[in-house]
Amino acid sequence: MAFAWKAAGFTYNRYISVASRVVRRSLKEEKRIGAERRGESDLRFAKWENGKQGENKNLNTANEAAASEAAHSS
Repeated sequence: MAFAWKAAGFTYNRYISVASRVVRRSLKEEKRIGAERRGESDLRFAKWENGKQGENKNLNTANEAAASEAAHSS
């Protein structure tokens, strides 16, 4: 049995990101504001090839770009 997020073409990290955003948005105003602040991140990553580091990219921006690309290719 395949997981729904795999069948939809998401990575597990993307699936968790979407699910947590949905939960945060469903909270009442006072709780939602605190939860949204905790949900913010400033992570960066770089792809390594042949022992050399590539360009540093913001994880949130890369996830949004990948989701947009996936939505347009469907």
